[in-house]
Amino acid sequence: MPSDRLHITVKLFAAYQDAYGVPELQWEMPVGTTVVEVCDRLIAEHPELDRWRSLTRFGVNLQFVEPQTVLQDGDEVVLIPPVSGG
Repeated sequence: MPSDRLHITVKLFAAYQDAYGVPELQWEMPVGTTVVEVCDRLIAEHPELDRWRSLTRFGVNLQFVEPQTVLQDGDEVVLIPPVSGG
């Protein structure tokens, strides 16, 4: 029986990792979830991350993707905010 849920790994860096205090999250999301909806959930749980929303790049399975990319079960999602320093 097909599931209406998918399981993803969300890798956290910089400000996102600071907010959650862990390097990654395991989430269950509805089928049809997009990358930007993952970002929206992160910001809903940690509103201080909103300032990074427009600057964050998205990756799925080690490839940069557009925010409206639809996720598949087992995907690894990466949110990459700007990183300061050199």
